Amino acid sequence: MGRAFTAILISAITISGCASTGDRTETLSSGEPPLTFAQVKASPESYNGQSVTFGGKVLAARRLKDGTRIEILQLPLARSLKPTTDLSTSQGRFVALQKEFLDPATIPAGTFITVTGEMNGSITLPLDETEYTYPLMHITRLRVWNEEEEEPPRIRRPLGPGPYWGPYWHSWPYYW
Repeated sequence: MGRAFTAILISAITISGCASTGDRTETLSSGEPPLTFAQVKASPESYNGQSVTFGGKVLAARRLKDGTRIEILQLPLARSLKPTTDLSTSQGRFVALQKEFLDPATIPAGTFITVTGEMNGSITLPLDETEYTYPLMHITRLRVWNEEEEEPPRIRRPLGPGPYWGPYWHSWPYYW
């Protein structure tokens, strides 16, 4: 009975240690690291059907007959998969297509998002006075980052006397 219990306990710990919370970028089943934006941008057609996770700042969202097209300025992702806010670190733009209805008003320009989806080649669209080739992704998961989530919470000490200020909070003569 003791050995069986120990074996079950070790198995449970091992399995729980391998479980994924879904908050991190997962490696491919072959143990390869996830695709980077630079790889996909260099040759989008060669990664068709592969799953990627990118993030950035929404530049525009437009409702089409077959879904919603979101133009995104790519930004590196933090460990939490939240895009960084330093626009100078961008490696370019990409387009994400949401097949189901998505109201463009829910993701206005300037919104920070993280999208997971499958690569589907590229699309060429006008950008100012030129043509720009965007890597194209079909969205399977979309995360919108709210403004409240942009700054970490801060713990502040009270300044000066407050409702709990008393004789024991003063200098050393009051501690006894």
